[in-house]
Amino acid sequence: MIPRLTARARTTGPSPAGFDRRLIPPMVLGSVLNPVNSSMIAVALVPIGVAFGAPPAETVWLVSALYVATAVGQPVIGRLVDMYGPRRLYLAGTALVGVAGLLGALAPSLGALIAARVLLGLGTSAAYPAAMRLTRAEAERTGQDSPAGVLTALAVANQTVAVVGPALGGLLIQLGGWRAVFTVNVPLSAACLVLGALRLPRSATRRRGLDVPGMALFAVLLVALMLFLMEPRAGRWYLPVLSAVAAAGFALRELRVPDPFIDLRVLGGNGPLLATYLRQLLGYTTAYAFMYGYTQWLEQGRGLGASTAGLALLPLSAAALTASALTGRREAVRAKLVCGSVLQLAGCAVLLLIGDRSPFWLLLGVGVLLGVPQGLIGLATQTALYRQAEPERIASAAGLLRTFMYLGALGASAATAAFYPHRADTTGLHGLALFMLAGSALLLATTLPDRSLGRLTPRDTRKA
Repeated sequence: MIPRLTARARTTGPSPAGFDRRLIPPMVLGSVLNPVNSSMIAVALVPIGVAFGAPPAETVWLVSALYVATAVGQPVIGRLVDMYGPRRLYLAGTALVGVAGLLGALAPSLGALIAARVLLGLGTSAAYPAAMRLTRAEAERTGQDSPAGVLTALAVANQTVAVVGPALGGLLIQLGGWRAVFTVNVPLSAACLVLGALRLPRSATRRRGLDVPGMALFAVLLVALMLFLMEPRAGRWYLPVLSAVAAAGFALRELRVPDPFIDLRVLGGNGPLLATYLRQLLGYTTAYAFMYGYTQWLEQGRGLGASTAGLALLPLSAAALTASALTGRREAVRAKLVCGSVLQLAGCAVLLLIGDRSPFWLLLGVGVLLGVPQGLIGLATQTALYRQAEPERIASAAGLLRTFMYLGALGASAATAAFYPHRADTTGLHGLALFMLAGSALLLATTLPDRSLGRLTPRDTRKA
């Protein structure tokens, strides 16, 4: 069962009639630590490379290290949240963010900086699963399962921070050099710790055995797979083989232990949740392929400067934020997924019409067209997971949802590299658009026949 709030926590909180609004600031602030660190680093790669004399092939690990650590850390730490309650893991994770910020600010080498990014990835992995667990616990406490507003706040905050992250990073670098991009995590961590200590409720948890071997096998299979996706080539054949062997060992382990890290029997019998993970992968593969591939084409194929290319992507972010804000309070999971996938198909079709001399308004328009589904699909999969996952494992399920998002990002990165072997030209952009078109078609094909999505409605969580 969901860890219950202690009597002490209830007496200091509001009436059980509604969601405890005091929880929202620490939930939102903690959940944006990951996107702000993912996006700020983009403008710091060049000055870091200059400082350490490192080429782009090495500084890119500052991006990849965070992705890998977060993809592994989210479901693992989510499971710990399920077992020991959100408060403990939230405080531990945000404290680790502060430590990582200090290490990055003082790093004497690129290797130390990459290690700091790994710690950042692990530290930022706690807040989102904790927020989903808190949302579910509040639903049980109040008997009112209507979290659309809270889930929308999380989604909009994450999207907003991802948009302003590069600008914030540029400002910090201008004021204090590239190390300020790491130092800023110290006050952010302190704010999370204060808010978390004051506002997050204590939980009465039932301690259980920790499936460390299962977590280790999961980490090996995922890290090997992600390392291969970062640079897929025949010479790295051993990575997918290692991932497959670890996957087999993981499956055998999880099917035999009484309290597994990921309950494969339950997950395997939960077809709707598995479909949600697949939709997350498909939706974000297209989203990241556009973000990576289109930006490169704007600069190399269209000949725009970096600042102009950045401005051309603002409509993408504005459209995603607007879509999330306007539709967030209506769950409508199936409608959002259908509309999102149709708009993705339309956007990919328009990409096939874009060339070196396309008018600037068309370059902006395709961003709007592909920005709206980014907001719709993200909200829809988050809401679907909240309804479909086992209440006792909501945090680990939410972490796994983020893992599939990062797998989509890495798949998109590999596709971009394949279609742009030498430079980002228009022929490569059109090939990438066909790849995105296929993924969007699969997303629509997995959504249209799934009538269960229309039955994902709020339910009474009060116990008999």
